[in-house]
Amino acid sequence: MRRAEFAAAVLGSLAVTVALAIIWMSRLTVPRELYVSELGAEGEPTAAAFEVALLLIVAGGSAVAWAGRRVRASARVLSAWTPAVSLWIGCAFFLLASQVTCTAGCPLPYGPSFTWQDFTHTLAAVIAFAAACWAMLQTSFARETPLLARLSLATAVLVAVIAGTGGLFSLFRFQVELGSRMEFVATTIAIAWLVVFGVILALRSARGLALKQVEQPTG
Repeated sequence: MRRAEFAAAVLGSLAVTVALAIIWMSRLTVPRELYVSELGAEGEPTAAAFEVALLLIVAGGSAVAWAGRRVRASARVLSAWTPAVSLWIGCAFFLLASQVTCTAGCPLPYGPSFTWQDFTHTLAAVIAFAAACWAMLQTSFARETPLLARLSLATAVLVAVIAGTGGLFSLFRFQVELGSRMEFVATTIAIAWLVVFGVILALRSARGLALKQVEQPTG
């Protein structure tokens, strides 16, 4: 089982790392300011690559969640379910967002520009992000991995504040360029946290395998 958890953590981290690289490379090819979802909007040259990136996050995040399914928050209010469940919920909505993309320009889903497609994509993306932040907060109260707990608390606060501010800027059409940059930073931090989560789980599994090997009686 430890070998399976090690493999899941390593492969999941690699998949998410590749996804982050694809998102960055896609963003660097676009000369204008835009929100992350617009990379996958209808008609964008980066749409296919962005879909691949989201699918890699779904697959990699699900694998990392399985490897860390025993991690649980010590705080009662956060322990109703594990961070792994929160990550699986987030991955499910990222999967939906990857298949139901926003329309060209990713208009806000209210007012004259309202479409059910944009509404579905935006709602899925928001829930996925919220689930990821909740997983970070849960992990910040996990006693099994003190280093990961401290890191998770910092990333949960950063992602929530930065993404929330960027989202409000978009909603009120205020400093949209700054808002798009803030959302991209928050996305990068969130994905990087998932990579680190997987790496720490892999190291913990590797340590357990090494101890088990040492404890086995030699012939």
